[in-house]
Amino acid sequence: MLCDGCRQQYFSQHPPRCSQCASALPRIDSAAPEVCGDCLKQRRAFDATIVAIDYAAPVDQLVLALKFGAQLALPPVFARLLRDAMLRQPAMSANMPDLLTAVPLGTHRLRERGFNQALEIAKPLSRMLGVPLRHDLVQRQRDTQAQAQLDPDERRRNLRKAFVVPAQSIAQIRGCHIGVVDDVITTGETLHELARTLKRYGAKRVTNFVFARTPPK
Repeated sequence: MLCDGCRQQYFSQHPPRCSQCASALPRIDSAAPEVCGDCLKQRRAFDATIVAIDYAAPVDQLVLALKFGAQLALPPVFARLLRDAMLRQPAMSANMPDLLTAVPLGTHRLRERGFNQALEIAKPLSRMLGVPLRHDLVQRQRDTQAQAQLDPDERRRNLRKAFVVPAQSIAQIRGCHIGVVDDVITTGETLHELARTLKRYGAKRVTNFVFARTPPK
């Protein structure tokens, strides 16, 4: 649990965000959803992104504590903050996903880490939203390099055809709104490729639920 002081100091600011990639935007007097310049220039396969907070100190240490320190008490905290972020957007509350899934890890990284941090966040989020979770909806068919080490063009090449939908999952995807859960979004390339895969198999809409957003440089 977060203490009241930490919640007030670090999680009480809610800047307007791009409705598609969740980058923070300048405040303007408009109730209409806004889209950032990057999303206007570069078509994204996903339709919307909900985030709880920017990936910056000291929040980044919470993410690292989960991912590399196996602090498995943190996912329910992340999920609760994500749920609260979603509830601040009435349009989203009225357009809930039919299913949730988590960004899958490759076999090597899953064996090395022992758990998938995105799936650990998705489990309590599924219960809080009342949306079924399908952890095997999409599979990563090959291990990829860590995205943080690559430039934008390399990130796109690294993820090309990285995901596949198993035959038994195709019927669950067709015509559905799929929510995809992850811990951090940076350039959005992983989520773009995953959404592209889901839509190729008939998903009608893809919304990302990501705990933290790396501010664009």
